[in-house]
Order: sequence, then structure tokens, then C-alpha cells
Amino acid sequence: MQRSSQQILERRPDLAESVFPILMQRNPNFTLEPMMVVVKIPTQELRHSRAAQELIEEGRQEGRQAGRQEGLQQGQAEGRRAEAASMTLRLLTRICGPLDDVTIARIQALPLEQLEALGLALLDFRGAADLAAWLDAQA
Repeated sequence: MQRSSQQILERRPDLAESVFPILMQRNPNFTLEPMMVVVKIPTQELRHSRAAQELIEEGRQEGRQAGRQEGLQQGQAEGRRAEAASMTLRLLTRICGPLDDVTIARIQALPLEQLEALGLALLDFRGAADLAAWLDAQA
């Protein structure tokens, strides 16, 4: 296949855009660099082809979509963490009384897993000293 591709391209270099996709289809495990060696097409020449530009744009769109999805998931996770922090703070205020700003900041900085653990642990708290001991043990 390499020889026939090269022969075609030697006679008709204008068919590079046509030959390359056929080779890619027939050799799906080839990466770009070995394929370019086989057909002896300069990478720059291929990069400016319409087919390559369409693939590049498709990749960009997929990347944007993946980024949006990842951002949405991160936002949802942060929302769950903020809700857990809010609920935990309300429960702690009922058990321990008003909390100082430093304690509130420490609780708000906890990751979701630790907030969930604190939510369970606070059921055994008798006051602010138990909360302080729990927070110190987490540091």
C-alpha cells in the first residue's frame, strides 16, 4: 500500500487530500507521523487541507463541550459542598451556640467528605469544646 500510495502521489500530488483519508481508514492504528512517512506528505501541507481543518474544528468543539461539562460537574460538586457546609453550620450553632468567624471559616474550608464526617460526629457533641477537638484532630 505504501508503494502504490507513493506512486499515485508522485504522478498526482494534488490527490494528497484524497489519498491520506483512505490510508487512515485502512490503517486506523497509524498515528500521524508514521502515516506522513508512508505517503511522503509534508505535515504542513496536510494541516492546511480542508479535511484536516474540519477535524481540527471538530476536536475544538468536542474540547469545548467537555470543558463545559467538566465546569458544570465542578459547579454541582461545589454546590453540594456549600449546602453541606451551610447545614452543618446551622446544626453546630444549635448544639454549640454562636460560632466565631475563625471556626466558621475552618468549617467552610472543609472538603465535602470531611463535612459529611462532621455532620455525623456533631450528633455526639455536647458543646463547642467537642467541635474544637474534632477540628483540631482533622488538621
